[in-house]
This record gives sequence, structure tokens and C-alpha cells, in this order.
Amino acid sequence: MQLIRRALLVGLDIVRILWVKGGKLLPTDTGGKLRTLNILRQLAAEHQVTLLSYYGGHRDLAYERKIVCELPGTITVHTAAPDVTLLERVLDYLRRLPSSAPYAVSKFTDSRVQRRVAAWIAERCFDVAVCDFLCASLNFPADLATPTVLFQHNVESVLWRRKARHEARWLDRVIAKIELAKMARYEPAAVRRFHHVIAVSEQDREQMMPMVDPARVSIVPTGVDLELFRSAKNGRPPSQLVVFTGSMDWEANIDGVEYFCREVWPRIMAVLPEARFRIVGRDPHPRVRKLACESVEVTGTVPSVLEHLREAAVFVVPLRIGGGTRLKIYEAMATGKAVVSTSVGAEGLDVQHERDILLADDPATFAEYVVRLLRDAEIRGHYESAAAERARHYDWSVVTERFAEVLRKTIASAAPAVLCSPQPRDEVSGARPAAPKDVALE
Repeated sequence: MQLIRRALLVGLDIVRILWVKGGKLLPTDTGGKLRTLNILRQLAAEHQVTLLSYYGGHRDLAYERKIVCELPGTITVHTAAPDVTLLERVLDYLRRLPSSAPYAVSKFTDSRVQRRVAAWIAERCFDVAVCDFLCASLNFPADLATPTVLFQHNVESVLWRRKARHEARWLDRVIAKIELAKMARYEPAAVRRFHHVIAVSEQDREQMMPMVDPARVSIVPTGVDLELFRSAKNGRPPSQLVVFTGSMDWEANIDGVEYFCREVWPRIMAVLPEARFRIVGRDPHPRVRKLACESVEVTGTVPSVLEHLREAAVFVVPLRIGGGTRLKIYEAMATGKAVVSTSVGAEGLDVQHERDILLADDPATFAEYVVRLLRDAEIRGHYESAAAERARHYDWSVVTERFAEVLRKTIASAAPAVLCSPQPRDEVSGARPAAPKDVALE
């Protein structure tokens, strides 16, 4: 009977979703936040979504108001985890160093969040739960009585392996190697705990094959807000401006622009001395600020990247570290910009060298491609048109329908396992579930 009742509910095509996300979701200044927020917006239009957004640092009432306005089903939890000053973060890292879990996971684990999630999962208040990023995984109970999906934006062990290889400072390399060793042990076991895993690319899926049955991994590609970024296409005539966008406090981006300015940019300037490079993104690390000079501009935090994309002649993604997929490439493509990237930068995206993007992994070739695009308007126009056409297939509405389809399949396939014990009385109620009394929200 319970299987029939759930089948009837799922047949209505309205799914009750619990989404657990560590860290603030606003402002959307990282690729992960952009991906999550756009998918949540689209899901909330068709389904019943409850976002559990928990965060550390100082209490931020403005954030709590904004996120509830953005996603009315949101429940916010302030954990007060130390995350304000560098000293706090260093002391917190040292305190958690003996833990077998990697710091990227342990720092996002909170006992209050664990109790709430465990209660909701056990009582089956939702049809499906989503663990957003591996960092939130320790907040989920061992017994997943509700079908639960891990949204794996990156394969974390791959990301840490690249960090350990490319970190510039010896201490950072040591820390990266410690965290890599922990992540290599933790990630495979954590991935296997969940009923299903969503990867963002075929490459990520392949990298997870040794960890989990490939049948339990589905691909939901990265998307782009076509309407928003198309609006930037009719901008000023392009000059010799080269642009990079990204969170400039993230090591992959820091390493990328350092590499570009050290190895690639001098080659471009030797041919085109009037060219200019603009680094756009939040909280630039001191290593990034040092790159600023007559030909290199570091903007810092900006209200929107649209104006900078509008002014760009060429968009570059010189990344050597990272995992998952880069939203910035589809955003630049949707704006109708010619893109030059490393293979790592474009990894996992539906792009092809010399069709809609140019890929180069050595400085000389990278510089040659940028110079060619800056000099030749006809060639640049070809890549601009091809880029816009490629991005057209990845609007967030299309991507989110694929995400919802995976959630429905997970509910159906996990149903026999999770319905073996009695359900709560309101299991098929359409009302949004309240927090259990023993874990009432503060």
C-alpha cells in the first residue's frame, strides 16, 4: 500500500525536496553557488523545495532575509563555526587536523545540523534529499531512510591531487598532500553511502567509477542563464581587451592568473603592446593584487561580470587546477565571446577545439591563439558565433529538468529499500514539514 501511495504522489510530478547546503548561498560569487541557486530556482517553480542553508562566522540577518526572499522554502541555521579571520581559520584547521575526515568536510559538519537532518530523513518528511557538495556529507545519517542524492560538483580527490602538484609555496603543498591523503580515503566511502550521485561531466563520472557502481552516477551538465548573458552581446565594439572572471581568493584561479601573467601575457605584449588584461572577481588574494600593472587590471569584487564580458574581445581560462566544470566558459559563450582555455579549464564541457573554443596547454600556443583572435576580426567572429550557438543548448531550464528526472528515478529505484518500515502519518501530505520537536530551530 505504501508503495502505491508514493507512486501516486510521484505521479503528480510534484516532488518534496530537502536540499542541504553548507555555507551561504548568497552572494552568488562562485561557480558552485551559481549552479545551486539556478537549479533551486527552477526546481522551486515546479516542486516543493526546502533549502537547509547553514553557515558559520558572524550571524548575518541580512543574508537570512535575502535567501528566504529568494527561496521561500529556506530554513537558515547559524552554526557560529570560526570562519571570520585568518587566525580563526588556522586554529580551526589545527584543531581538526587529527580527524580522519578531510578539513573541507569536517569544517562544514555541525551537530545541530546533523540532528535535524537525521530526524527529517528518519521520519521521511520529504520524497528525496540532496546533499549539495561532499562537504555536507557528514551531516547525513548512516541510515538513509529517505532516498538521498549526492550532488558532486567536483571529484574532490582529483581537485586536491592537482592542488598538491601545483601549489607554489611549500607549506601549502604539504597541507594539500595531507588533505589529498584524507580525501582519497574519505571520498570513495562517502560516495557509496548515497542512493545516487549526480556528476557535472562525463569526465567526473569516469573518475568516480572506481568508487561506486557507474549505474548509480548520472550526469547533469553545467548550465547558463541565456536570457541574462545574451543581453550583454550587443555591447561596445571590442578593443584589445582580454578578460578572466572568477573568485580571486580560490587557489585554482590564483594559480591560473599567475601562470597567465608570468608565462603567456609577456608573449602577447611582445606582439600587441596595446593589449590589456583584466582580472575580474571577488576578494583578490595578495598574490593576485601583485599582478596589477600598466597592462594588467585587477578589479576586485564587482556587482556583475556582465559589463566586463561586454567589453572583452577575448575571454581566457588559463586554469591548471580544479575539478567539475567552469560556468564562466558557458557565460562567456552565451555573451558571444571567443574563448581560449587550457584543457583543464574546459574539462567536462560540451566544447570542441577549433569548433567553438581554442584549447592550449603550453604558453606559446595559448599566446598565439589570443593574438590571432585579437588581430583577426573575421576569425574572432567565427568563434563568437560558434560559442553563442553552443551555449544555446544549456539554458538552466533544460539542465534542471534533467536534474529533476534524476531525482524522480532515485525515488523510484530506492523506494523498496526505504519503505520497509512504517511511514509517518503525514507521509503523503502536501504541507511543508516542520522541524521535529526535539530539534526545533533556534
